[in-house]
This record gives sequence, C-alpha cells and structure tokens, in this order.
Amino acid sequence: MIATDYAHVVTDESGVPMLVGTHIKLVEIAEDYRAHHSPPEEMQRELPHLSLGQILSALAYYFDHQQAMDEEIDRRRRIAEEYRLKFEQSQGPSPLRAKLRAKGLLP
Repeated sequence: MIATDYAHVVTDESGVPMLVGTHIKLVEIAEDYRAHHSPPEEMQRELPHLSLGQILSALAYYFDHQQAMDEEIDRRRRIAEEYRLKFEQSQGPSPLRAKLRAKGLLP
C-alpha cells in the first residue's frame, strides 16, 4: 500500500485507491454517493463500520479526481451490463427481472 495526501486513503500495488485498513475501493464510495447524493453523515449510518473521517476522505478524493472516477464507475457499469446480456443470451432472462418488468419496475 502507498500513502496518499488524503487521510485514510492509500493506493494498492495496482494504483487503486482504497480506504486504509479495509478492502473498500474508493470507487465504491463514489458510486454510492453518485447514485444517492446522500450526505456523508447518512452514508456513515449506512456504512457503520466506516468512520465519518474515512467517508469524508473518500469523498474529498472523489471530488479531486471526479472525471477519472466517474469514467471508472461508467466502465464498471458497462462491464456489468455486458455480463448480464451474455447471461440472458445463454440462460434467458432471470425470473426476478421478468417479475420486475411485469410490475413496471424495469424497462
């Protein structure tokens, strides 16, 4: 692990920023923030194993590196969607997705 200028943030040997002493990648915190725009205090209630300082450090890093992190979040979503489509092509749509579509909860 390599220290950064951000308290609670290190990068692993691959250059991936993570919270010190955890296996949590900062992109996961950023993705949660981007999806819900929750204030840090609410995020800490949802992630009680993290301190408010850890969450604030993760968000500071995110805002200072927003373009690169947003690109990584979008890349991860594309990969997940590709896997989902491949699975549906080989196995058919999941029963859960079919139920959610029938209820109008998915397109």
